[in-house]
Amino acid sequence: MMKANVFRAPGRIQLEDKPVPHAGIGEAVVRVRLTTICGTDIHIVKGEYPVAAGLTIGHEAVGLIHELGPGVTGYHVGQRVLLGAITPCGQCEPCLGGQLSQCHGALGGWRFGNTIDGCQAEYVRVPFAQANLAVVPDDLTDEDVILLADIASTGFAAAESGGVRLGDSVAVFAQGPIGLCATIGAKLMGAGQILAVDPDPFRLRLAQRFGATEVIPAEEDVVGRISKLTLGRGVDVAIEAVGLQETFENALRVVRPGGTMSSVGVYAGHLRVPVEAIGAGLNDIRIVTTLCPGGKERMHRLMRLVESHRIDLKPLLTHHFKLEDIGKAYDLFASRRENVLKIAIHV
Repeated sequence: MMKANVFRAPGRIQLEDKPVPHAGIGEAVVRVRLTTICGTDIHIVKGEYPVAAGLTIGHEAVGLIHELGPGVTGYHVGQRVLLGAITPCGQCEPCLGGQLSQCHGALGGWRFGNTIDGCQAEYVRVPFAQANLAVVPDDLTDEDVILLADIASTGFAAAESGGVRLGDSVAVFAQGPIGLCATIGAKLMGAGQILAVDPDPFRLRLAQRFGATEVIPAEEDVVGRISKLTLGRGVDVAIEAVGLQETFENALRVVRPGGTMSSVGVYAGHLRVPVEAIGAGLNDIRIVTTLCPGGKERMHRLMRLVESHRIDLKPLLTHHFKLEDIGKAYDLFASRRENVLKIAIHV
């Protein structure tokens, strides 16, 4: 048996005993060493994103291969691996078309803590293991790579999907973990002006550390301030990284005609699109949404960025808890007390 953090009903999660999973054909079982809590997990716990009662939640993990199923080659038991939050099969039509996140259909690539038991447990079963076990280089620690599983891949993808080009002006709305990674992503893509928006002074200071050229407190006239900073032109790319109506609208309002609004927020309820913000549908604004890119090739690319010291995400790991204290960790993470950003859960 093993310990696992299980969703029971909206507002109720608990640590329970579950059988250790076994690897079927093409699968692997990984003994988890480090996992985290994601904003999406909070949506699940609040009942804003429905999952089945009894499901182990969580979708980010580093661990050691415990068991390999038939058909999985090139790996061995005891090898340290990073598991992406998205686990594409690599063979279906969306995967072969390059849309790994949408494996087998809408949101299909997101399985951990969504449609199968997730990573906030002592062991996790990995589907399509051949496509999803990313071996961690010996010179990188668990803490070096854990955030590549989801938030870094998602934040960087916001800049990639937005088509950020050399010298672009980019506004990033919300500097939570994903927004901060979007700020890093915009810098990596060569943006010349990066405007970071958030109500939290601590997060704004960290955004400057990660590459923001200007920080804007959310309580200000954000749209007016960005208009002044861009000399009335607007930004080439606006990134929305929190999933709120207000930030969605403001992101649209600051995009120049012909620019792009890149959304990686998770929204609850209905979204309204202000007509004037899109020029009554005539100003050529492009709106793109992105689910975290997954698969081992993506994880290996991101690990190379860490190895070459192009990125260091460890400052985002602001707190550490043991698995047996995960309830306290959830309470802290949801409350945003103590300048919390990401919590490392040691298993």
